Amino acid sequence: MKPYKKTKLKPIFLLPTFVFIAGFIILNVIVHIEYFAGKNLIYTRTALNATTYANRLITDLNQGIAVTDALEQIIISENGGVNNFDTVARNLMTYYIHSIQLAPGGVVESIYPETGNESGKIDLLGDPSRSEFVHYAKQHNVITMQGPFELNQGSMGIAIRNPVFLKNSDGSSNFWGFAVVIIKVPEIFENSIQTLGNFGYEYSLSKTVSALNPEYEEVCSSEGKIKKPVSYEFELGSCSWKLDVMPRDGWSVKSSTIGIYVGGMIIVLLIPGLLAVLIMLDEQKKQLLILATTDTLTGLLNRSGFDESAKKFVLECPNTPCVGVTFDIDDFKFINDRYGHAFGDKILQQLADSMKSLLPTDSIMGRIGGDEFCIILKNTTSEKASKLLNDFTFTERSFTFNGIKYSYSISAGYAEYPKYAKNTSELFSKADMALYEVKLNGKHGCLEYSEKLMSHKRSQLGFALNEVSEHLPGAFLIYRADSTGKTDEILFANNEMIKFVGCDDLEDFLKFTHHSFGNLIRPDERENVEKSIWKQINERSDGSNDYVQFHLATKSGVYKPVLDHGRIVDNAYYGRVFYVLMMDSEFIKSHYIQE
Repeated sequence: MKPYKKTKLKPIFLLPTFVFIAGFIILNVIVHIEYFAGKNLIYTRTALNATTYANRLITDLNQGIAVTDALEQIIISENGGVNNFDTVARNLMTYYIHSIQLAPGGVVESIYPETGNESGKIDLLGDPSRSEFVHYAKQHNVITMQGPFELNQGSMGIAIRNPVFLKNSDGSSNFWGFAVVIIKVPEIFENSIQTLGNFGYEYSLSKTVSALNPEYEEVCSSEGKIKKPVSYEFELGSCSWKLDVMPRDGWSVKSSTIGIYVGGMIIVLLIPGLLAVLIMLDEQKKQLLILATTDTLTGLLNRSGFDESAKKFVLECPNTPCVGVTFDIDDFKFINDRYGHAFGDKILQQLADSMKSLLPTDSIMGRIGGDEFCIILKNTTSEKASKLLNDFTFTERSFTFNGIKYSYSISAGYAEYPKYAKNTSELFSKADMALYEVKLNGKHGCLEYSEKLMSHKRSQLGFALNEVSEHLPGAFLIYRADSTGKTDEILFANNEMIKFVGCDDLEDFLKFTHHSFGNLIRPDERENVEKSIWKQINERSDGSNDYVQFHLATKSGVYKPVLDHGRIVDNAYYGRVFYVLMMDSEFIKSHYIQE
């Protein structure tokens, strides 16, 4: 028997063995990095969405606070009294408001609507369940929020209480009482927080009990469980609020890491593929950097990324002329309110694509918030950029909703650096001043900053459609004008019109009419009424009003005699439309026609 000899590893196998061992070690390192990079990416996206929708929640809650502010101003202006409270409150009501209350001296005396809310007339300062909150609000003169609590109708609500103080002739102030609004939850958040759920996130919104009680109570939440969420905290109504968000599928990235491991083993065996993994990791790092400075909706720079890029350009080229541009979408709030935030987002994406295709490729472009955009046109002057910016501003823009095409416009202001500014902050302040001037002069324009422009404090321009229409002394609606009779789509109706017909809200009104103005006219009168309307329009070249009488259909089945007072106008969004006021004919006869 031959003696056993120790076998040595042949040199040919040394390198493959070394590469395999090294590759295996590197692969495990890569999988580890990928795992945490993937988790970081998910966390970053979740944090960005939490911030975005928390800001929308703040906007929603401020709408409720704004109602108490309006009541406060009315009380102060009328020196402690509110004439025609029911009328004022009715005009302030929206779908998310449960009731509006006045509490002079802390005692609730006026409630709208009163039906079903009679039990709410209580002494707020003396009530054990409310005294802590109202005494704090009175003592510190701050708006407080209490709730959520169960309402009489079974839903949940939050009370917003605004203390009102009246000034004496000597400058001192006396406590008058409270302006109170009860908002319904989650109704007030339905356009914001529900979208978060649609995007694949679990969420929970909570608030502290009061400024004196830091314990959190849940306001509303999704159905799923939340573990290790991303939290966004804010202060509002003397309470701390917290929005917790996490992906519905959780934080795990195991599925991706397993795939990388299997693929990595192949790469380890096939040495040339190792370089591809390294490139992939490098790209992921770049993506994280891009994500931090990019607006996820439009692909443009976000505010942080734009400010950084703009400052960098000016620092590197301090004497090189450039043009700073700021612009926004005219009446974008109206578009969002009518068609929803999701559709508004599509318009923002469309506009961003237009910027990329129509403006120089080396331009610095960003969306700095809402419908506000900023641009830096490099190496140019206002004179050279004027035609480009005017062409961009007045380019026809439209969107399609339910098969119907609607137009929209933008307004822009611009200023030149270093002609009018020492830095980017001053540059865009001047551009914004020019934009403001455009808004004051009817919107849809493009204006260069000049020293002749006066600085104005930015404020709400004009009046919102709802604000104007809800204060009109009569029933009012808007519908499309088509003499062929192919369309008479109802676009808007105020509360007076809705109640006149006997409907509960706008949705109920549109369902009852099937969105058609003709369905409001008694069937046997429709043809003659439509002919009468168009005959008056065609015979009047001066654009004056037309009048027609007919019987108005109501939800109860009764037909009311009405006087239709209308005018046809050209609208930038909808083409030719009718603005119509309706009045009860019997009421007019009984009050204004003497025997």
